[in-house]
Amino acid sequence: MARIELERIVKRYGSLTTVHGIDLTIDDGEFVVLVGPSGCGKSTTLRMIAGLEPISGGTLRIGGEVVNDREPKYRNIAMVFQNYAIYPHLTVAQNIGFGLYTSRLSKAAKQERIRETAKTLSLEPYLERRPAALSGGQRQRVAIGRAMVRDPVAFLFDEPLSNLDAQLRGQMRLEIKQLHQRLGSTIVFVTHDQVEAMSLADRIVVMRDGRILQVGSPMELYNRPGDVFTARFIGTPEMNMIDAVISGGRIDAGANAASLRLPDDAELAHRVGQGREIILGIRPQALNLLAAGRSDYPIRIEGRVRVAEPHGPETFVLLDLPQGSVVARAPSTVPFRAGEAVAFGADIASLLMFDKQTEALLG
Repeated sequence: MARIELERIVKRYGSLTTVHGIDLTIDDGEFVVLVGPSGCGKSTTLRMIAGLEPISGGTLRIGGEVVNDREPKYRNIAMVFQNYAIYPHLTVAQNIGFGLYTSRLSKAAKQERIRETAKTLSLEPYLERRPAALSGGQRQRVAIGRAMVRDPVAFLFDEPLSNLDAQLRGQMRLEIKQLHQRLGSTIVFVTHDQVEAMSLADRIVVMRDGRILQVGSPMELYNRPGDVFTARFIGTPEMNMIDAVISGGRIDAGANAASLRLPDDAELAHRVGQGREIILGIRPQALNLLAAGRSDYPIRIEGRVRVAEPHGPETFVLLDLPQGSVVARAPSTVPFRAGEAVAFGADIASLLMFDKQTEALLG
């Protein structure tokens, strides 16, 4: 295992800069997930750690040693790709053992390591099969096994689950998390799927346009996102955003004022600043369906149902407001009709405020 340190790392392609001087430390044995939309620089960053992309600026250390100019094979790290990259003409055992081809281990020691790796990944019954006879999840485990067998100091995963169907993705998430718990290895995992990030990571790194926006545990990012982008990216469904302004010492929701009752917190309004344009953020899960006439929540949102989307134990309801819309969670036992007027309530602690211009979290 090893600590990975990125110090002012830059990646340029000619005059185009795709990674803008990022700083990040990944501790020994930590599971860190880089997450963000396509083109944000997460895979490029991973490939620079692997040595598959040259670094244009900054310093990369693995285990305390500067490796900027070290070839991939001398970094003692293993990478698992999106498309598995296993050889169709080789058996499972031969694919797993391929990374040992140039090692100085005896034949017996190589076979023992292959068997141990296959046992860890529940691949023992398939050692003599070829990839065509395996499921997608089994082929992905073979790719992981080929990385494991070399006993690397760190594992790098580049969107390894994106080619799997929803059921297999859920299964493989559990298997990768259990593998990390057993091995205690340093893992850097890239994905655009925030569900994968939330369920796997010790820490999440949110990236956008080649920059790091926020680093923290899954629940830190969920509960206290540092900006509008992170707030929307982390959490399903995404956080509701409503424009407002500080006016007369209180929060004024403008066209939505009649449908949105907000706490009259003069101290908070004063701290944010008179006349300041803000964005109010509230998660769908924080909204509670109110019975007719009930108003014991400090925050109340009223709207008309556009559509209700059942999700088994819960239903997500899209409400139209005079200006914009919000999504709220409701019990699956409650029926909704399009056009029906409904109300939801929330506690003050669930309300976040962001600056309209900078989109940074306030308070």
